[in-house]
Amino acid sequence: MRRREFITLLSGSAFTWPLAARAQQRAIPRIGYIWSGAPGAEMSIAGLRQGLTDRGYVVGRNLMIEERYAEGNPHRIPVLIDQLLALSIDVLVTPGTPITRAAQRATTTVPIVCITVSGLVASLSRPGGNITGMSLLSGEYSAKWLELLTKAAPTLHRIAVLWNPDNPAMIEEHDHLQDTAHVLGLALTFLSARPSEIEASLAALTPATVDGFVVTDDAFLEPLLPRLIALAADRRLPALYPFSNAIQQGGLMSYSANFFAMWRRAAGYVDRILKGDRPSELPIEQATEVALNINLTTAKALGLTIPTTLLVTADEVIE
Repeated sequence: MRRREFITLLSGSAFTWPLAARAQQRAIPRIGYIWSGAPGAEMSIAGLRQGLTDRGYVVGRNLMIEERYAEGNPHRIPVLIDQLLALSIDVLVTPGTPITRAAQRATTTVPIVCITVSGLVASLSRPGGNITGMSLLSGEYSAKWLELLTKAAPTLHRIAVLWNPDNPAMIEEHDHLQDTAHVLGLALTFLSARPSEIEASLAALTPATVDGFVVTDDAFLEPLLPRLIALAADRRLPALYPFSNAIQQGGLMSYSANFFAMWRRAAGYVDRILKGDRPSELPIEQATEVALNINLTTAKALGLTIPTTLLVTADEVIE
């Protein structure tokens, strides 16, 4: 079963955005999209494309999308952003806080549409500047990750958490996890997902040191999802992921926002900016829908029996 999506739209007003003249002067408006991983592995571009289609855009006919992919190398992000800006794009779409911060440093004039606005805007109701989009409440729902994982695997005690300490949006998740671990009597080991440290972190992910695994929702970790799922399976570690497509790839559990749905809705910001709205005055929407997904095949392989009380609350169960 699936819960209904609830979106809270904070109040605000919209006025003409001067840069819309660029789109009017050009026969076909152009948006830029940048992703940390490789093409085809992310839900953001799929959701964005669907949302644009919903609003009457046909890529190649009345809209152009310029896509750039960092292929897992975060050092390429600023270069790729500069490439997109050199094309005189009308809107820049940036999934994830680190990418959006890099874009913010690169331009104060080109409108930026993003998800996760932690520390990037003046306020949710009136963002100011050139950034708008959706607010991801992962800092709040991350408090349930440990609780859900230990309901599925009650014997867990030592849990590894993969996170990026350089991502400001992860600090709140880190604190929520620490607080929850204290209440549940769990021992957490935080493993760094910095590019220079992640290999050592994954090497340390062994049954000799931990018996459970949680992945945080840093955007740079989504391209690594197949590898992380395979690693957890190989080392027989019950794991929870922050990306809703994890269970289709063999992950045990996911508890997260629906990123496809969020980007489908975020396409509305692109549409409004192209039609003349000012991003500084487009209120940030807060997405409140969170879905629990469970893969029973993976649970069986790990020797776990998922409690009925957990299954009846799940939004999707793969058997």
